Amino acid sequence: MDRVLPKRFWTTQRIALSGGGILIAALLAYTFFFADRRSKLNVEKDKITVSNVTTGPFEDFIAVTGVVQPLKTIRLDAIAGGYVTEKLVEGGSMVKQGDVLLRLENQNLRLNFLQSETEANRLVNDLQNTRQRLRVERYSQRKALSDLDFQINQAKDVFDRQAKLFKDKVVSEQDYVKAKLDYEKLVEQRKIEAESQKYQEDNAKMQIQMLEGTLARTQKNVALWQQTLNNLVVKAPVSGLLSSMDIEVGSNINQGQNIGQIDDLNGFKMRVGVDEHYNNRIFTGLKGSFEYNGEKHELEITRVYPESKNGRIDVDMVFTKVAPKGIKRGQSTPIQLELGKAAKATLLPVGGFFSDTGGNWVYVVDNSGKRAVKRNITLGRKNPEYYEVLEGLQPGEQVITSSYENFGDNEVLEF
Repeated sequence: MDRVLPKRFWTTQRIALSGGGILIAALLAYTFFFADRRSKLNVEKDKITVSNVTTGPFEDFIAVTGVVQPLKTIRLDAIAGGYVTEKLVEGGSMVKQGDVLLRLENQNLRLNFLQSETEANRLVNDLQNTRQRLRVERYSQRKALSDLDFQINQAKDVFDRQAKLFKDKVVSEQDYVKAKLDYEKLVEQRKIEAESQKYQEDNAKMQIQMLEGTLARTQKNVALWQQTLNNLVVKAPVSGLLSSMDIEVGSNINQGQNIGQIDDLNGFKMRVGVDEHYNNRIFTGLKGSFEYNGEKHELEITRVYPESKNGRIDVDMVFTKVAPKGIKRGQSTPIQLELGKAAKATLLPVGGFFSDTGGNWVYVVDNSGKRAVKRNITLGRKNPEYYEVLEGLQPGEQVITSSYENFGDNEVLEF
């Protein structure tokens, strides 16, 4: 006889549905709470550059290019203008001090010189005539005083006799008074004559001084015009190599115009262009070095030019010892310019990543070696080989240092 069985709640169908729901819920919970939702990009490891972060001495230097120049370069500027009548030396020739290089002609200068010389001769004649005239006048003045002295002596003799006779009541008072007045008049005239002659003498001295001063200035002008005429003959101020002189016969040269330069070959220096980014770190006394013919040569900055051209500033560097043999003007060579002393630091090799991140973050390879994760860092100084790491990286870690141009904004790179 059949029996009715009780109905079961957990049927096979319900068990299957419940298990599926739990599985889906667990998957959703894992996805929401535990799954890595960072953006990822698959890359080929053999197409990127991975570098190790290391510890070592950071050498604070930059690589620059120096051009060999003579230690001294003397510019040839035209002291006097004119047109070229003769060119005796071509550019690229060795010259000695005093050698004539060019001859110029300037008719206006010659005319001014002749006028000044004529004026000087006229003043010389005027001065001689004035001195001669004053000498003659001085004789006339002495003669006038001598005549007055003679007349005074005569008048005094008459006055003394008249006074004695008037006292003895031999002559009248009128004769006595007349003799007295005649004598006193002559004495007064001599005083006036003496004062007049003194004034004339002082005036004559002043005239002579003025003429002498004018003559001296005119003669100085003559000497200057003569010197200017002499400058129409252009001579080498020093011995050396006349490196350039682009002037031809018949061309006109203005006063102050550059007509060439002479290089002193007794020494050389390096003209170096430095990025203006380092402007506040460049000063006289900084050291540098370069290799030439297998030997290392030391340099030192002696001059920093204040002007910036095309984002670069120029400095002059001289050899601390003798310049290397065989070096020639115009040669260029890479120079290692030291900006500071070496110091221990965490080092990251230089790479193309910097142009994409500005040095603010990098991709760091994890321990598995199968992925690289974006990480914020802080970089300090830079030399041609390494960046100085201030924060964010530890020695032994690996960093992608090639360009990040194709990685977009992905946070994880998978190899």
